[in-house]
Amino acid sequence: MVLGFDYGLRRIGVAVGQRITGTASAIAVLRNADSGPDWPACDALLKTWRPQALIVGLPLGRDGHDQPMTHAARAFAATIEQRYGLPVHLADERFTSRAADAEFVAARRAGLARRKDAAMLDAQAARRIVEQWLSQPQPESTSA
Repeated sequence: MVLGFDYGLRRIGVAVGQRITGTASAIAVLRNADSGPDWPACDALLKTWRPQALIVGLPLGRDGHDQPMTHAARAFAATIEQRYGLPVHLADERFTSRAADAEFVAARRAGLARRKDAAMLDAQAARRIVEQWLSQPQPESTSA
């Protein structure tokens, strides 16, 4: 089992994924502020799910190069690696937020989602990050 994070300056989407099935589920959106993430909520998620590894979405530019948010995501990855002592993997997250938005719009049109469900968009982006990471061959060990 892995936990995945879609890091943002105001919100951090979280999803849980299963390596056996290659699927993930959106589970939470954590607050993030200048003072840092909602660590008690993050601690509770790790205690509940007991993941073997953590995945952090890496927001690269369209050309694959770093951008300002890339550095913030890398810093978050380094912090959670140190805080939880688990392997942290970085995953290219280009277009995952856009894809999660498109899924939400389609679900709204089909009557399968309501406006209040938009609060979980960051967690849906985290789900896409985890599923994308799970679909790729994994090296034995990689760290942030």
